[in-house]
Amino acid sequence: MKTIKYILLVIAFTITSNSIAQIAPVDNNGLAIGGYDVVSYFSGKAQKGVKNYAATHNGATYYFVNKTNRNTFKKAPEKYLPQFDGFCAWGVAEKETKFPINPETFDIVDGKLYLFFNGPFDGKIFNTSIPWNEDKSRLMKAAHKNWAMVSKS
Repeated sequence: MKTIKYILLVIAFTITSNSIAQIAPVDNNGLAIGGYDVVSYFSGKAQKGVKNYAATHNGATYYFVNKTNRNTFKKAPEKYLPQFDGFCAWGVAEKETKFPINPETFDIVDGKLYLFFNGPFDGKIFNTSIPWNEDKSRLMKAAHKNWAMVSKS
């Protein structure tokens, strides 16, 4: 019985850890946003794209859920790219640094995509979209002001 409980605990931890994994905006293979479809965010849902519907922009490869989203991106990529090269918006604003992101934690403000860190930090889950939403106006201004310096680091 102890063995079964232990196995279930390990499985639960693995599922939880994977569901809140933090990633670099562009990984070592050049895949952007963990393969999430940047166009899909604008419909209100983060969706994983597929390799069959890929497009390359500025050296990064983006996956899309379908041909329509890929073609939409190709027509106006700047409209769909996340702010701050995909780094955590709160990290740029509040800590003046580049944090990795959880591609399922996002905000659309004035037609712009913002991504956030949402995962384990100091033994607790820290979702940076929460403080972002509590002081969005100030943090947006700070992030846009800080990005010129942060982008160079």
